[in-house]
Amino acid sequence: MVEREGRLEGKVAIVTGAGSSGPGVGNGKAAAVLFAREGARVLLVDAVAQRAGETLEMIEGEGGEASVFQADVIDATECRTMVEACLERYGRVDILDNNVGISRRGTVVDVSEEDWDYVMAVNVKSIVLCSKYAIPKMMESGDGGCIINISSIAGLRAHSSTPYTASKAAVIGLTMSMAADHGPDGIRVNCIAPGLVYSPMVAPRMDDELRRVRRNATPLRTEGNAWDIGYAALYLASDEARWVNGVTLPVDAGLTALSPVTYQTMAQQQYRRMG
Repeated sequence: MVEREGRLEGKVAIVTGAGSSGPGVGNGKAAAVLFAREGARVLLVDAVAQRAGETLEMIEGEGGEASVFQADVIDATECRTMVEACLERYGRVDILDNNVGISRRGTVVDVSEEDWDYVMAVNVKSIVLCSKYAIPKMMESGDGGCIINISSIAGLRAHSSTPYTASKAAVIGLTMSMAADHGPDGIRVNCIAPGLVYSPMVAPRMDDELRRVRRNATPLRTEGNAWDIGYAALYLASDEARWVNGVTLPVDAGLTALSPVTYQTMAQQQYRRMG
């Protein structure tokens, strides 16, 4: 059993992308586990039920309460059914963590239309559809709610994938619009922009040298993981963030705070002094 502080006691959360794409803990899995640790009942949504099932085992092993729901969140009918299932099982929905995301490489010149459309559907349309059906239920409860959208620092800075950068920038704009639209309903909408996190999604294309380069690119010179993103989501979901609405929170060890050229020059001078 895990000792709980009860920061989300009595709350019900939907986490999309609640399973990990490979061994280990991804962003959605971490958020779901942390929500449950703090007293929330969690609907674990994933396109692959087995992945969400692994998260369920972890939560139940810690004494938390959750259940699995298999859904493709780019399908409107499945998103509506997802919210209905949450109401049937738990009676309400207070928190929606929109966590799914994919990437496809390419510039606007060489990306295929199919890849562009798919990235936009998974990374942006899924948030629209899940929120479309969750928000009215949050409003009906009279208690408002909280939506957390997962973007990326790629939405703030150029990235090696134009479709990914464009989609993650769209998530930031969407977050601001949703926050303005539904703040009067008592619904807070915020965004997390993860940095160069080491997670099951990126692990297959990483080696030790690339991990070292990514780690040393940040002022903290440490490697982030899914728990760093999960704890940020926990904060935004809690009453501690009751006056936080429409923000984009980079969780990136300070990477987006840098001017790359200036920082590199300063670092080289520092190394020379140390040498």
